[in-house]
Amino acid sequence: MKIVNSSSAMALEDERDLAGAQEHSHGPAKGLSRWILTTNHKDIGTLYLWFSFTMFLLGGSMAMMIRAELFKPGLQLMEPNFFNQLTTMHGLIMVFGAVMPAFVGLANWMIPLMIGAPDMALPRMNNWSFWILPFAFSILLSTLFMPGSAPNFGWTFYAPLSTTYGPKSTDFFIVAIHLMGISSIMGAINIIATILNLRAPGMTLMKMPIFAWTWIITAFLLVAVMPVLAGAVTMMLMDRNFGTSFFSAAGGGDPVLFQHIFWFFGHPEVYIMILPSFGIMSEIIPTFSRKKLFGYTSMVYATASIGVLSFAVWAHHMFTTGMPIWGELYFMFATMLIAVPTGVKVFNWVATMFKGALTFETPMLFAVAFLVLFTMGGFSGLMLSIVPADFQYHDTYFVVAHFHYVLVPGAIFGIMAAVYYWLPKWTGHYYSETLGNIHFWLSAIGVNLTFFPMHFLGLAGMPRRIPDYALQFADFNRIASIGAFMFGASQLLFLYIVIKTIRGGAKAPACVWEGAKGLEWTLSSPPPYHSFTTPPRIE
Repeated sequence: MKIVNSSSAMALEDERDLAGAQEHSHGPAKGLSRWILTTNHKDIGTLYLWFSFTMFLLGGSMAMMIRAELFKPGLQLMEPNFFNQLTTMHGLIMVFGAVMPAFVGLANWMIPLMIGAPDMALPRMNNWSFWILPFAFSILLSTLFMPGSAPNFGWTFYAPLSTTYGPKSTDFFIVAIHLMGISSIMGAINIIATILNLRAPGMTLMKMPIFAWTWIITAFLLVAVMPVLAGAVTMMLMDRNFGTSFFSAAGGGDPVLFQHIFWFFGHPEVYIMILPSFGIMSEIIPTFSRKKLFGYTSMVYATASIGVLSFAVWAHHMFTTGMPIWGELYFMFATMLIAVPTGVKVFNWVATMFKGALTFETPMLFAVAFLVLFTMGGFSGLMLSIVPADFQYHDTYFVVAHFHYVLVPGAIFGIMAAVYYWLPKWTGHYYSETLGNIHFWLSAIGVNLTFFPMHFLGLAGMPRRIPDYALQFADFNRIASIGAFMFGASQLLFLYIVIKTIRGGAKAPACVWEGAKGLEWTLSSPPPYHSFTTPPRIE
């Protein structure tokens, strides 16, 4: 991609003068109103990122309480019902409050810069899509203080646990889920509209950065599956309050129907939480390998294939529900098939690194850890796809180990890599590479100490979502809890690094990293409040 003409690729002094003039005449409003009323994609991206990090710390603190309870056998700190509330809230907050808003924040910040757009296509809707979230999570968290209990049926909220037996606060949980879904759909529509309509002249779809590709596919997945989730929780609401029997066998319904509807949403949702990470890796690995991304076209088609196939594998979560043999065979082979495009991406990243001039700054460390650990999570997913083996693994800690190896080194490490990669661009300051390295090693060691022993716990038969366990599981649980405390504490260092970088540090140039390519690196660091007021032209 060659940038032929860009208002932002002028001499640096002229660029700074222009940025200063823009800040003076069309810069951000002062005080709190800047953040409440803003329609600027950078401000809204920042709001999403800080909100998601707050939720990450809150959901993480719940995980610390769970691991503290499981540090040794016996009930130590809490009643089983409160333990179930924590596991439910932890899952919901991490999925809907931490991972998804973080990726939307990165999309808001970076996609307009990457495609040469002046802003997002629908800036007022962008503001609205963010400000729905604090209200949604306030409603969800308020259930912890309601009479009875908070939702205590797991983040998958299976019927009849959530319908016939759910606490009264479940209705508030349903409202919160609806609001989160509305926010997600609005954000997804905005991203689709921006990428399809506001690309710089000459930037065809096949010249876009992979991050933009992964996000437009993710956005189409969101638009397709969030209404399915809305339908599921609406049927729950009606079963609970209006005498219907969608999920009650006594009235002619079927509780297994809930699982089919939920996982038709839930499995594409897994890819919604991982595809943007694939895009981030496809930006970082070429930069620190000093090479072009190997197999750009195959990466695009592999990403699209994953998006399509994600709708065809949902019932692999349900092998033990008594589905017919032909159904089990179909979902087994379809699940194995989805490993093929994922493997294509892994091989392409490895090929990009092969014989490259590699350096291992903090973003690259997180990228390499992502590559190794996410692949491990993928292999345990292949194990779970085998029907007779899944009968042993199902609802054990092996499943917990699998999806945490996918989501923590996959989604969370991807987000952290992105923050370290673009933080100097956002703030105009370099972070401390030493502190970044310490944060990485504490996180990587903590993650493996936490989740690797869970594979053995699951294979030995320890069920998930229990506050007490048999004596033979004690040693591995103690190791897992120590690892969790290490990982959790290291995120306070991450917070310190980000705040310290915002407040000052060595000045970052326009192109922060040697080997970085793309339109965002033609802008000053930090970028002007209104970037690409004259569109660049691409050849």
